[in-house]
Amino acid sequence: MPTEPSRELETFENPHPDRDYEIRFEIPEFTCLCPKTGQPDFATLHIRYVPDRRCVELKSLKLYMWSFREVGTFHEAVTNQILDDLVKALHPRKMVVQSDFYVRGGIRTVVEAKYES
Repeated sequence: MPTEPSRELETFENPHPDRDYEIRFEIPEFTCLCPKTGQPDFATLHIRYVPDRRCVELKSLKLYMWSFREVGTFHEAVTNQILDDLVKALHPRKMVVQSDFYVRGGIRTVVEAKYES
């Protein structure tokens, strides 16, 4: 069965909601499009969060990230959108999303967005 991109983030119950612990993801193959030129932009995303009652399911996170592949968006906008969508789905205690975009035109861009409840 073929898999397709999806903006739906699935979650599951935190097995230890009584404890603060950090979950980290590194996504080295994130791709979106430059909204000015339509050329691909590549980044490594770093996501760190302290869950409350819910954790994100990894396959849904992968399909969610894939959904940006054909979207024209600025680096700042996509980083903040990812943070907003994850916060909405998970209601974490803390979360940081950092996007490290590869060099384009001699400029490397790193955007970091934070949330704390």
